[in-house]
Amino acid sequence: MTRVKGGPRAHQRHRKILKAAKGYRMSRSTLFKRANEAVMRAGEHAFHGRKERKRDFRRLWIQRITAALTTFDISYSRFIALLKKKNITINRKMLSQLAIIDPEGFKSVVEEAKK
Repeated sequence: MTRVKGGPRAHQRHRKILKAAKGYRMSRSTLFKRANEAVMRAGEHAFHGRKERKRDFRRLWIQRITAALTTFDISYSRFIALLKKKNITINRKMLSQLAIIDPEGFKSVVEEAKK
């Protein structure tokens, strides 16, 4: 049987990886094997980062809401429990935006939850 090397397809794959590794330092941007390792690792970090970003933003929103609630003498956990009890469904992102952009609106939400 004759040997099959891959030809154009392998060359195309190599070009794709080297293009993705553009800007990497030293042999990671020029040698296929090193570039492939670097691109694979970068992909893993990117995947993990996309998941982490969601956690980070949620933590930020909670911190902002907590800071805004200090003026109303109510803890974050108690506030969220009151919202759920009153069936007020506003997500944390919107609550933090309200606290920053529209303090009066946030105050009305807090007063409504406290009733």
